[in-house]
Amino acid sequence: MRRLAREILYGIACCVLLIGPARPAEPVEPRIEALLSRMTLEEKAGQLNLISHEPILDLDSLRRGEVGAVINFNNAGLIAQADRLARSSRLGIPLLVGLDIVHGYRTIFPLPLALAASFDAGLVRRAAAAQARESVGVGLNWTFSPMADVARDLRWGRVVEGLGEDPWLTGRLAAAQVEGFRDGGLASTLKHFAGYSAVLGGRDYDATFVAPTELHDLHLPPFRDGIRAGADAVMTALTAMNGLPATADPALLAGLLRRQMGFSGLVVADWQAVASLMKHGVARDGAEAARKALLAGVDMDMTSGLFLRHLPDEVRAGRISETVVDAAVRRVLRLKFGLGLFDRPVIDPAGAEEKLLRPETRRLAREAARASLVLLQNREDLLPVDPARVRRIAVIGPFADSAWDQVGPHEGAGQEWDAVTVLAGLRERAAAAGVAIDFAPGCPRVCDSRAGFPEAVEAAERADLVVAVMGEPRDRSGEGSSSATLAWPGLQHDLLAAISRPGKPVALVVVGGRPTELGDALEQAQAVLMAWLPGLEGGPAIAETLFGDASPSGKLPVSWPRKVGQLPLTYDALPGGRPHIPNSRWTMGYADESPLPLFPFGYGLSYTRFTYGEPEIVKPHVGVGDRHEAVLDVRAAVTNHGTRPGRAVAQLYISQPVAGRSRPRRLLKGVALLDLASGETGTASFRVPARELGYHEPDGTLVVEAGVYLAHVGGDSVATRSAGFTVETGWRGSPGSDEARR
Repeated sequence: MRRLAREILYGIACCVLLIGPARPAEPVEPRIEALLSRMTLEEKAGQLNLISHEPILDLDSLRRGEVGAVINFNNAGLIAQADRLARSSRLGIPLLVGLDIVHGYRTIFPLPLALAASFDAGLVRRAAAAQARESVGVGLNWTFSPMADVARDLRWGRVVEGLGEDPWLTGRLAAAQVEGFRDGGLASTLKHFAGYSAVLGGRDYDATFVAPTELHDLHLPPFRDGIRAGADAVMTALTAMNGLPATADPALLAGLLRRQMGFSGLVVADWQAVASLMKHGVARDGAEAARKALLAGVDMDMTSGLFLRHLPDEVRAGRISETVVDAAVRRVLRLKFGLGLFDRPVIDPAGAEEKLLRPETRRLAREAARASLVLLQNREDLLPVDPARVRRIAVIGPFADSAWDQVGPHEGAGQEWDAVTVLAGLRERAAAAGVAIDFAPGCPRVCDSRAGFPEAVEAAERADLVVAVMGEPRDRSGEGSSSATLAWPGLQHDLLAAISRPGKPVALVVVGGRPTELGDALEQAQAVLMAWLPGLEGGPAIAETLFGDASPSGKLPVSWPRKVGQLPLTYDALPGGRPHIPNSRWTMGYADESPLPLFPFGYGLSYTRFTYGEPEIVKPHVGVGDRHEAVLDVRAAVTNHGTRPGRAVAQLYISQPVAGRSRPRRLLKGVALLDLASGETGTASFRVPARELGYHEPDGTLVVEAGVYLAHVGGDSVATRSAGFTVETGWRGSPGSDEARR
């Protein structure tokens, strides 16, 4: 009891001190050095130690100054308790309180891959800011997001956390997330450095083998963009790249990330990544793992406890210089001072709940869900629903009323009862139009029984329109959810076939974290809408889109394969010596399937129709030379030839037909969003820095070659409108010369 009383009294005293009169801001660096000079080796190691809220937790470690950051303290009460204990330590240093805010804290937005379908960096930034405001409201101050890994293989479960297969789009949207988190007061973390998405077979945690040119051209650009946007931290990959685990790779962390890319923020190891060095076979014991990770450039150890346990003894034994430890501690303290944690009171749990699920946040989540929807097919303009012709809708499928699947993985503190399902959204919207709704799921989530098929068929027979909601559950996406197949689980395809036999028109709503094999679905359903895992407001967003209150404008941020055997499948592949020619055996392809995607990257229909004019190159002769700031200007007319207003997502692709090395067939280099009324013509304008026309040598040298290039403008990566331009004088930098500097 005496101990409890002392804790309460000390907590009250801390709060009184923390909410006292505001003092003028002092320069940060002297405060850091003053703290550092007072620290013992154990306290320094403590600042580099990140712990998780687990069933067995030593709270005294916080009071002893042995913890610099925490994860999974994900409500205001737990956060306040932990931070108060940390501030009661000898030096009173507050905590970094982190969580994976992947697509929201309590108000759950569409997952990042879904939101990337908007191609709208402004919307992505606003969504991240809203997510940050909720998070900060409960005391969080750090997110382990965004994921800047490009999604090159859809078998990899974590594609859902990323922003698509293209490095340019991923970089722009990751930067928007960094900026949005900062707008909302949350520190950001770019992950996972580097090459994490190149895992063999799409298997999470497997080895990666990445050629140096591929590393610089494909995997690093999104990190570079995120660093330029001001990312606070970078997380190491759990994987070994080319035989060396990222967490113990000094050339990757100290050399490439810090020296070449100019990153000066905090480097944090992923969950148990330091301890995993022993499993990778590059460390004999915990002491060697801690030493290798710190000397490679890791500042903070997540959950293994090895930095805390071993670094003081490693310094005393002379195997690590204390100056290396001090440098890491400075980066931790710099982030804490930068967030204002030393001058901010402990969170008051009493006021936290009212900051969650606010109406304006839910409205933004609905806007984001609408923008993420991709219309893949709409034969005979089945959609939008016309209430004059459709008086009864049969809603069928295991995911029509599955709130937990709609919330998706990596849900923060999201709750299924907060979600409005597709069925609920359709019922509300249909009632407003005087349209009846019948619901027959047909089968459970795992769809392992045909018992409900007859009822579903009967509902389809009575209806004027069938809305089938099918796809993958939430547990088929996210970390640790890699899959060898892309098929819908269970008997869903049989259910779709059964309800299509009565001959009623079918609109298929596909849910899931990634594209899946559609099989005969395109023949059985006249309309197909990709809904992803759309978050709390997915139901109303889908209903509004089906009824035409909103016109779909989403575009695929990944190529949609026909079969899993095509993977990895991306639009920016190299041409090869024998490019694919249909029905020609001796060209690149398969004997049993087309090598082309079912739907290409950037594809997505609207309820209206857009046409694209010929691209105009403002200055067709681009002089690069030593003028690194040279810019390519491209314009193209876009006309809405339909009867409805809509958003055109104009895309610019660049190709270099002849170069010093084989170049990708096309590379996305610009996006222009145009909201056009029926009959209206707008201009899509693109400005591309000339350095983005180039490629990297194995050592990281950027090369922009003189020669002829092509600009392609259209609504997807198969854009047919093209114009040529010439780079008059090439440019060659030094290794890392195009990298970010902070």
